[in-house]
Amino acid sequence: MSIMNSFPLYILVIAGLLFVFALCLVTLKQARQRALELGLSKEEIMGVIKSSALFSIVPSLSVVVGLFSLQAVLGVPWSWYRLSVIGSVSYELIAADMAAIGAGYDSLAALVEVNDPNVAGAVMLAMSLGIIGGVVGCLLLGKSIQTGMASYRAKSGAWGALVMSCFVMALMAVFVPARSIFTGTIATLTLITSALITMAHRWIIKKYKVKWLSNFVMADALILGMVSAVFWNYLIG
Repeated sequence: MSIMNSFPLYILVIAGLLFVFALCLVTLKQARQRALELGLSKEEIMGVIKSSALFSIVPSLSVVVGLFSLQAVLGVPWSWYRLSVIGSVSYELIAADMAAIGAGYDSLAALVEVNDPNVAGAVMLAMSLGIIGGVVGCLLLGKSIQTGMASYRAKSGAWGALVMSCFVMALMAVFVPARSIFTGTIATLTLITSALITMAHRWIIKKYKVKWLSNFVMADALILGMVSAVFWNYLIG
């Protein structure tokens, strides 16, 4: 943990985040210039910027919650970097856990308990290469996959929509059982609680037409799910 919270790692992470922030500013400038060329007024552009900022900040509450859980096992700077640039709590933990298992430990938790400094680099490398593979794959194959699926959905109608839904469900079926159901009773109850919280949000949004609440679904499910985990652990742990 002294490596994962070291000053040099903080400096490297801050440098990387500043570089990404600079790219965002360049993209914003180019997008604004293009919008002016297309005939949009400065007031309209500013309205879009304000609304986009609002709807970006509110959902990021769930990312902050994820940061607290991730930094407990991977330190602050690296967790900050992974969740700020690209990545998610579940994927990052899976990659880190696989690196720990590959190093001979039963799990990431076992590695953290032993506090082996020799595996820190392997964990960071596994997380980085894992997420980079997805980005490169999107760059090379994303357009053809997207156009192919859109064409199939247009030709197949409802059947095409069903196939896409089944594909998403298949992805969830791979991750959810391994990470939540088979890790213990408390994890299963926490998963069920989070699912019920999500369903309750969706019902309220549909029933009372409060669309703004959709921005808080993930954040509320994460926060209340973590609270329920403490409750279930106290009750049956």
